[in-house]
Amino acid sequence: MAKPPFMMGRYKWLVKVLSVGAECKGEDPNAEQKKPTSTKQQNTTAENEAKNNIPKKPRFYIEEHKVFNDPIHGHIELHPLLVKIIDTPQFQRLRKIKQLGGGYYVFPGASHNRFEHSVGVGHLAGELVKALRAKQLEELEQEPSMDSLINDRDVLCVQIAGLCHDLGHGPFSHVFDGMFNPQADPNGEKWEHEDASILMFDHLVDDNNLKPVMNKYGLITEGDNENDLVFINEMIKGSLKNSSPQNEQLYRGRNNEKSFLYEIVANKQNGIDVDKFDYFARDCHHLGIQNNFDHRRFIVFARVCNVDGQLHICSRDKEMANLYDMFHTRNSLHRRAYQHRVKMAVEIMIKDALLKADRNKHFQIKWAEGKTCRLSEAKKHKEAYTKLTDEVIEQILHRDACSCSNEPTSSSLEEAAQIIQRIMCRDLYQLELAKTIPNNGKQDENDNFEVKVAKFDYGKKNEDPISNYTYFYSKFNPTIGFKIKPEEVSNLLPECFSEKHIRVYWKRRDDKSLEDAKKCFKAVKKEVEEN
Repeated sequence: MAKPPFMMGRYKWLVKVLSVGAECKGEDPNAEQKKPTSTKQQNTTAENEAKNNIPKKPRFYIEEHKVFNDPIHGHIELHPLLVKIIDTPQFQRLRKIKQLGGGYYVFPGASHNRFEHSVGVGHLAGELVKALRAKQLEELEQEPSMDSLINDRDVLCVQIAGLCHDLGHGPFSHVFDGMFNPQADPNGEKWEHEDASILMFDHLVDDNNLKPVMNKYGLITEGDNENDLVFINEMIKGSLKNSSPQNEQLYRGRNNEKSFLYEIVANKQNGIDVDKFDYFARDCHHLGIQNNFDHRRFIVFARVCNVDGQLHICSRDKEMANLYDMFHTRNSLHRRAYQHRVKMAVEIMIKDALLKADRNKHFQIKWAEGKTCRLSEAKKHKEAYTKLTDEVIEQILHRDACSCSNEPTSSSLEEAAQIIQRIMCRDLYQLELAKTIPNNGKQDENDNFEVKVAKFDYGKKNEDPISNYTYFYSKFNPTIGFKIKPEEVSNLLPECFSEKHIRVYWKRRDDKSLEDAKKCFKAVKKEVEEN
């Protein structure tokens, strides 16, 4: 029995009705429409299309953008391809990874996850690249001989890179790649979450057969000439430009003229990118901390300018104070939240629990039929990494419900569960400050204490990121970028742009050992100060 028309879907039903109508008129429904020949016909057709809002492509090819109500950016529209990426297991996994790692155990409002941050970055990446294109179109009206450097493919790729830039984060975000992995695999290659993001993005595309969908929307997924998948991966990695002669290719995904596109999602030049725009606003909102930086104002004044023959994203010269506010906000968030002394204690405990669970041969991640791996090996298996989220500590804590319940109570898994239980009961590692102990991240042989260095800066170590790495333009010459002169920089800025705090966390519970440790640390500190 044939389905009624309303059961066929509005587009398919409309196409069928139009086809039947065409056949009744004796026309071929599959034939191309005749193009108007005279100028009058062309003008009449264009006027009718504009008046009736008729799309250029057949209506059944047009899919509606979905609207997300975001607490930070309001109602945002996302391209159908972005929605298809979001609706995959690899992306939905980000719902179970806390944005601020152990911060939720210190700040009750910091319950947001990597999922909503990634959606926000995808949105802002689109807003910035579209704003840059609008500025270029304005220039084209004045210089008709010029061609726009940003096309629809570029816009979509930048949005995808922003959306997928954090796919590779492990449990509790930076705890996994910054604390757990270096100790679990000390002899392995340097590995960061950006590497895992590229691995997971490739897995997402292949596992969900998205290449045909990407091709449908005009992206190029095969070949070496401006391959869009290569372009997206390069933007996720955020590689610096090669120090090569000007006539050599800087990147594989796009030619040198479009190298400024790599400054949108992960800007290694000066750190001004949409990733920070979103997490500054989102983290401040959930932490209850004031955000002094206005990213919307930056987007309004951003444009692509020529700097010594190379194109860069530049801001108006009068926006220098707003950009300094951004780096001040970054420093403030690190001091008050990201490297909060109690948050770091919690994250050290989570890291210790994961390390002990990793040593237990019965605590494995099943990633295929008959195949399992340890926590530290999951980064090598994309299927296993897809299953690795913050829920791992619940699996450790409630191990009796898992297949590893036959382990003896003295096992490393039992010790891992005890550490997590201490977090739940607020029996945290205690802090003893000792600013002069120079053994960053080291532990003693008996695992009694751990030394961590909290680094506070403006993102470029002890350098000023604005005067040294950021380009501006003047309203009198908006196509040429330049650096701010030293005499134009405010005298209220700090002379030193970085400092370090060395923190010693004591792990054992007995007070006598803690008092002995304090005496030892004070003696060492006094000796170093005297010398």
